[in-house]
Amino acid sequence: MARAQGLGKRYIKAFFKGFFVAVPITVTFLDRVACVARVEGASMQPSLNPGGRQTSDVVLLNQWSIRNYDVQRGDIVSLV
Repeated sequence: MARAQGLGKRYIKAFFKGFFVAVPITVTFLDRVACVARVEGASMQPSLNPGGRQTSDVVLLNQWSIRNYDVQRGDIVSLV
């Protein structure tokens, strides 16, 4: 029984170590490189949400190219 409690503590400790390493890396990635966004409504039709569907499309916002001024004609730019 004591051995099982020791294993449980070890797993919890490993989980929190991994959690405290993964969260800052994930936040930095989503802030600096790319993030996922949902496009809703008819404002971007027919490029996104074609055919008048009421569902939403999911897009990847590439923030890296904006930081390098690598925007070309035909790109869709999102402003917050």
